[in-house]
Amino acid sequence: MVKSSTHYVCQSCGSYFPKWAGKCEGCDSWNSLVEEATVDSFQKKTTLKAQKIEFSSLEDISPPLPRLLTGIEEFDRVCGGGLVPGSVLLVGGDPGIGKSTLMLQVAAVISGKAPCAYISGEEAADQVRLRAKRLQVSTSPVHLATTTHIGDILKSLHQGPRVAVIDSIQTMYVESLDAAPGSVSQVRASAHELIRFAKKYGVTIIIVGHVTKEGLIAGPRVLEHMVDTVLYFEGERGHHFRILRSVKNRFGPTDEIGVFEMTDKGLQEVSNPSALFLPHRTEEVTGSCVFAGVEGTRPLLVEIQSLIAPSSLGTPRRAVVGWDSGRLSMILAVLEARCDLTCGNRDVFLNVAGGLRISEPAADLAVSASLLSSLANAPLPKDAVFFGEIGLSGEIRPVSQQEARLKEAFKLGFKTAFIPKPSKSFSMPEMALIPLAHIAELANYLEAKPMPRKAYGG
Repeated sequence: MVKSSTHYVCQSCGSYFPKWAGKCEGCDSWNSLVEEATVDSFQKKTTLKAQKIEFSSLEDISPPLPRLLTGIEEFDRVCGGGLVPGSVLLVGGDPGIGKSTLMLQVAAVISGKAPCAYISGEEAADQVRLRAKRLQVSTSPVHLATTTHIGDILKSLHQGPRVAVIDSIQTMYVESLDAAPGSVSQVRASAHELIRFAKKYGVTIIIVGHVTKEGLIAGPRVLEHMVDTVLYFEGERGHHFRILRSVKNRFGPTDEIGVFEMTDKGLQEVSNPSALFLPHRTEEVTGSCVFAGVEGTRPLLVEIQSLIAPSSLGTPRRAVVGWDSGRLSMILAVLEARCDLTCGNRDVFLNVAGGLRISEPAADLAVSASLLSSLANAPLPKDAVFFGEIGLSGEIRPVSQQEARLKEAFKLGFKTAFIPKPSKSFSMPEMALIPLAHIAELANYLEAKPMPRKAYGG
């Protein structure tokens, strides 16, 4: 008889321990060890037969597999140009953000080109049908099923679907493991079985995953390493748009984004996201400027707003929405040290309009311009865009894809651009380019108490 025992598994990193402890030694997480039953692997009645593997050269002797285009351009863009046969995609997002809605729409479009299965472990079939009716895709030939048993799913997928959507991985379980669905062991084992099946039979599998309160996909971190592509579905409840962001892609570029708009009939593609994130700017307002950014391969214009006000608190507030708070502290320190400005006794509020989150350093100049405008009570030109990285000495450094940023700005009607001083000749006749070498030059433009130019060699 097989001897059963128990061990403790960390729900954050998946490390095993023979006894319980308050702190995981693998990832330093507290109260994350959960007792799970296991089978002594030394007493399993299995016979492993080793086989000699065959090696091949690096030269590609087989033609590349054709990608399957879903017909949803924003989704295909994030995937790198369509779905690769045999690949496994992991889609995560906050509860209620629209993951199931997006996956049902993708399955409905794909089913018109290739057999597609939608397997739900969270909802009943009638619930999925109601959503399909609301999305007006109920007539699509999608193979619908509701189950949580991995063995049943893999046996059914042998019937021929080329694409399968699993919603969600936290509800699936492998019968050979004596652990609850959603545990680290079950998530890892279920994902392993799905990935092995996808690679062997060339079926594309899209896995939906839950996220934790920190915004990371729930389950062991190794889950993201196992799959080919990791997509995060982002958005704010108070805004009507959603962003599908690629953070890992073995078959395409990372940091690519697709923009969707949530409507009463589901998610609609946004062909021009810059126009979505930019309000109608009819007049010049202090503390407001437009940043010409790049998300993946797509140039994107977004408005940055700031407000600097006297503080009645001993420690002034620093509130940031859509940007890194540490980066804001650095920019404020540079402005105080290099431009002789005082912000230490004032509240600073910074907001990226529309709920978009920006991570690239090229936003430094736009943030600085917004702060300087608010501090000096001097509005910036409403037809101007800003981009550039700022160093600790106050110098403004060039960034990548300048031409693409300027072309996108010109297409939307902007006539002026504040850019880093290029190392070589650079011109764009359609726009008035204002090159800046130091942040004090921008402060001088706004007459916000600039420091003497001799202090930085000007």
